[in-house]
Amino acid sequence: MIKAVVGANWGDEGKGKITDMLAQEADIIVRFQGGANAGHTIVNDYGKFALHTLPSGVFYNHTTSVIGNGVALNIPVFFKEYNEVVEQGVPAPKILISDRAQMVMPYHILFDQYEEERLAGKSFGSTKSGIAPFYSDKYAKIGFQVSELFDEEALKEKLVRVCETKNILLEHLYHKPLLDPEEIFQELMEYKKMVAPYVCDVSLYLWNALKEGKEILLEGQLGSLKDPDHGIYPMVTSSSTLAAYGAIGAGVPPYEIKKIITVCKAYSSAVGAGAFVSEIFGEEADELRRRGGDGGEYGATTGRPRRMGWFDCVASKYGCRVQGTTDVAFTVLDVLGYLDEIPVCVGYEINGEVTTEFPTTAMLEKAKPVLEVLPGWKSDIRGITKYEDLPENCRKYIEFVEEKIGFPITMISNGPGRNDIIYRNK
Repeated sequence: MIKAVVGANWGDEGKGKITDMLAQEADIIVRFQGGANAGHTIVNDYGKFALHTLPSGVFYNHTTSVIGNGVALNIPVFFKEYNEVVEQGVPAPKILISDRAQMVMPYHILFDQYEEERLAGKSFGSTKSGIAPFYSDKYAKIGFQVSELFDEEALKEKLVRVCETKNILLEHLYHKPLLDPEEIFQELMEYKKMVAPYVCDVSLYLWNALKEGKEILLEGQLGSLKDPDHGIYPMVTSSSTLAAYGAIGAGVPPYEIKKIITVCKAYSSAVGAGAFVSEIFGEEADELRRRGGDGGEYGATTGRPRRMGWFDCVASKYGCRVQGTTDVAFTVLDVLGYLDEIPVCVGYEINGEVTTEFPTTAMLEKAKPVLEVLPGWKSDIRGITKYEDLPENCRKYIEFVEEKIGFPITMISNGPGRNDIIYRNK
């Protein structure tokens, strides 16, 4: 059976913790899209970690961590992270890498930086990890699969061909130094040494695992609103963030994905630019940012302060719907314990009309939040393990959100640790 853990909003929902928790029961954890451009923060018995490419299940001896074909694999970054985890006392994780995964090339990172520089004030707020150039090349059919490292003649030939077109851009658009295919080839041979022991036909491996009754967990990156089709285009990422893409990015049958656990934060936050209707500013935002997450709301990859807002029922209902949610995991609820009153965005006012359906980007830019204010519970809920032991106003908040989004909240996270979780039977 396959479960997917995905985000309902702009990313930063706390998926790393939920994946780490669910990995206790899983045999295999698969990253199926994205690259090292967003991080998952995890707190467990080994310490605190910000993972960028490694799946969040690497902390268990019984699991195999898999890099699926849909991932933008930055090989040196991946192995640096692998070594750091092992150096912090984590037993060496079992790793498999799809032979069909494509590699972030050294020049992808350069092109990302150059393009953001060129766009200046009109940039997309990229993390400059090479992700957009990587996926552009993948779909332009000039990307490099891991399997291509093992045919050196063909690889050399292709590098010369690809560098020709890249160098025209470097010379005439960016006015930057040109690429040397021989130099890149030598670098790729280093990559080959690193990756060779782990490469396999991941799709076949997962097919056989399913036949043996193994439990597989798909780990998504970012959230619904960063999806290139269904998100706040163009302020989105370059690969699909939806559970449905898990079937493609891991190479598994779609009908095997039985549970889609969509992670939703008890308030909103976002890294980077783009429409964010329930956003708050000033001291109110600073206070929530300081108290938020574990150690405050700052990007796991960039360290950038996250933009803060109240819970957005419109965006979350939509985010859960496009994911095909079966269960909602509601995170960082403990953070709201300081508030006397908690505003919730229940609708958008666009051109004088109120809607509860999430619109396209141009309409979103005009939307004003319609807020409803709920009473706070004014207490620390960390350490509570039973739903009925939560303060009444806290339960009312959860049930209010659940009714507005229309999907069952079955897990509530009330702290950063692996065991700070309340299961709620629905």
